[in-house]
Amino acid sequence: MVREIHIIYLAGNIMLVEILKRLFISNKSLLQSNEKSTMSNFKVSSLINNKNYKAIVVPVAAFLVFLAIWQISAASIITSLGQVPGPAQVLTQASVLIDEHIQDREKAEKFYIRQEERNAKKLAKNPDAKVKIRPYTGNPTFIDQIGTSLITVLTGFFIASLIAIPIGIIGGLSSTAHKAMNPLIQIFKPVSPLAWLPIVTIIVSAVYTSDNPMFTKSFVTSAITVTLCCIWPTIINTTLGVSSVDKDLMNVSRVLRLNWMTNIVKIVIPSSIPMIFAGLRLSLGIGWMVLIAAEMLAQNPGLGKFVWDEFQNGSSNSLARIMVAVFVIGFIGFLLDQTMLKLQRKVTWDKTSEIR
Repeated sequence: MVREIHIIYLAGNIMLVEILKRLFISNKSLLQSNEKSTMSNFKVSSLINNKNYKAIVVPVAAFLVFLAIWQISAASIITSLGQVPGPAQVLTQASVLIDEHIQDREKAEKFYIRQEERNAKKLAKNPDAKVKIRPYTGNPTFIDQIGTSLITVLTGFFIASLIAIPIGIIGGLSSTAHKAMNPLIQIFKPVSPLAWLPIVTIIVSAVYTSDNPMFTKSFVTSAITVTLCCIWPTIINTTLGVSSVDKDLMNVSRVLRLNWMTNIVKIVIPSSIPMIFAGLRLSLGIGWMVLIAAEMLAQNPGLGKFVWDEFQNGSSNSLARIMVAVFVIGFIGFLLDQTMLKLQRKVTWDKTSEIR
């Protein structure tokens, strides 16, 4: 009897050990599963909080939502030129514009090849013959017009910067000069390019006369109009930046007896860089916006003229082609601003400051 009880006791212990072992294995696998789930959730949370993730995915998601709203809205609007084009139609016209540019370049290349062959035959008959290459006179393509607009706006912006930064420095250093300039700045700052353009056109037509001009009158008119409209933000921000230079730095300049030019180069400009570039970025953005209106009226062969010509054309594809121009204008404006931002980061003395 005792032996049987002992056997039952041993069997019970063995079963208990086996049950505990299985419970331990089950709990271990559950812990591992929970650990994996926690790690997975942590990775997802880390990915969502990652700055690079937000910088890429969030704008892309917002743009896709915009495209969806655009596609839905466009389908319900009918104009005199037909249905408002959606993203697919606009993308198709963008491809057509690129193809047109490629075809035009091929035509230009064939045009020059024919001239070279003709001149070669003429020289073979008469080595003393005078030959010349006539320029290709085809209509500018959409890509050509983008280049013309960029050259025009950068020319106007460069001239405006050369004028505005010295004036802003003088206004920031001298309260008397600032009081003298401020009324003129406030009067001319809000003037529309549409008001400047007739005045500039008349003056350029009267002054810029040449039998063989380096630049067309439409280009000069558009560039000067851009200059007159984008000069003011740079003057205002430069004046504010210079007048806000730390007084201790100015006192150090006096103690070291730095001359006027050295003081400006070593103290004033480095301390004013953030405000100067804030003005330059505003000026470039305004100049790019003003240029489109100026080119429409001055008929400078840029993006403004392209938009106006398509509007006057009134074909079934005109609206889609105008929308292509709108996106290109916006994208180039974004790239110009980012270029100025990177340039500011390069020249600023405080590399730790956050620049937006």
